[in-house]
Amino acid sequence: MNYLNSTYYFDYNTKEIQNLIKEFKTDALTPKEKAIKLYVKIRDTWRYNPYHLSFAEENYKASVIAQKPDGHCIEKSILLIACLRGLEIPARIHLAKVKNHIGVERFMEKFGTDEITPHGMVNLFLEGKWLKVSPAFNKELCQKCNVATLEFDGENDSIFHEFDNIGNKFMDYLEDYGHFEDVPTEFIYSNFKENYPQIIEKNKGLTEIKI
Repeated sequence: MNYLNSTYYFDYNTKEIQNLIKEFKTDALTPKEKAIKLYVKIRDTWRYNPYHLSFAEENYKASVIAQKPDGHCIEKSILLIACLRGLEIPARIHLAKVKNHIGVERFMEKFGTDEITPHGMVNLFLEGKWLKVSPAFNKELCQKCNVATLEFDGENDSIFHEFDNIGNKFMDYLEDYGHFEDVPTEFIYSNFKENYPQIIEKNKGLTEIKI
């Protein structure tokens, strides 16, 4: 598998992605430093918004996501992967099912469950090993939910808000769907349909669902 390729979804040769990564294209930064700074940029510049489902493949292109003010975890992971590959850092998408315990009242009202699936995160290859990072939850959202931001040190995984700042349970990983070389849109669509059937039925025939 080649996790450096530009693809239909990880289209890092576009002006949108090149504009995002141009500040990191310098020998003054190591690959680790580039990955850390880029992770923070994607995490905090795009707000986390899980209330928009798309069944249109073009909306999963990194260059399209880059033009939006927000995105759900899969979209933000795609954006980070494209930027990492554009900086010659191998990266791939990883999907899972998670359960949130805090700040999920609106989500449960809309989705009928506190389970988020598929949850997108990123595997990136630094200094001889694969690491997992989750750029989904921006700093402002974490402050609102009284949970520390997920920091990334370039050496350890950063995917798990296990507890909030006062020790309450925050998140569990329920299922691991594994990693993929490119964005598995068919799997994502079928997973949406299987886990949120009432939303899909209510919006039958639509390629864009705002919840």
